[in-house]
Amino acid sequence: MELPLTGQVALVTGAAKRIGRGIALRLAAAGADIAVNYRESAAEAGKVVREIERMGRHGVALQADVSHAAEVRALFTSIEREFSRLDILVNNAGVFFGVPFAELTEEQWDFTLNANLKSQYLCAQAALPLLEKSPRPRIVNLSSIGAYQPKPDHVHYCVSKAGVVMLTRCLARALGPKIAVNSVAPGKIQFPEEEIDQGYIRRTPLAKVGSGDDIAETVLFLIQSEFITGQTILVDGGRMLT
Repeated sequence: MELPLTGQVALVTGAAKRIGRGIALRLAAAGADIAVNYRESAAEAGKVVREIERMGRHGVALQADVSHAAEVRALFTSIEREFSRLDILVNNAGVFFGVPFAELTEEQWDFTLNANLKSQYLCAQAALPLLEKSPRPRIVNLSSIGAYQPKPDHVHYCVSKAGVVMLTRCLARALGPKIAVNSVAPGKIQFPEEEIDQGYIRRTPLAKVGSGDDIAETVLFLIQSEFITGQTILVDGGRMLT
């Protein structure tokens, strides 16, 4: 049986670690060749590429800070040279750190908004020439439940992720009907080496934290959908219900 993404090419930004890594591997398992973008984690990105190649897919690690326009342009030039096409863009790259609002600096604000929001605008715009040639182009942006939860020590982060939700809605209008654009908003995602967040579990209807696989499967679902665009899917165990 042919895999659902056979013959397609996906770029996953920030794909060397954590959620981005899981998305890259899941899309490869579904048949896609993968451009693994990273900013600093070259060794980890190389490991992801080797895992992709063990599945029989083509993978390549491409360094770029996607918050800088010149590096984004170079990234997409490399993708066109390496794959000659692009069908799927997953805007995953981002940063997360807390700081009380009274201590938040202009540099921290700009760094966060650039990494989490500007990068998605830059990549979506730069991807257009390739995506428009695809028979079935898709963009999936990573947001967060922080887009909906006002947190006093994460004002910069929450604002950036709320911007992703609106960017997704605007791009769905601007790029339709050719390109479907959606977003995934993770709740607490825990990795094996991390201490379990019992507080999150107590406040969540499903009484558990999520995994990287939960996010990767939702991204794949949106990529395969034929009738969803402009939506943000909360993958949070029901946390936003409480």
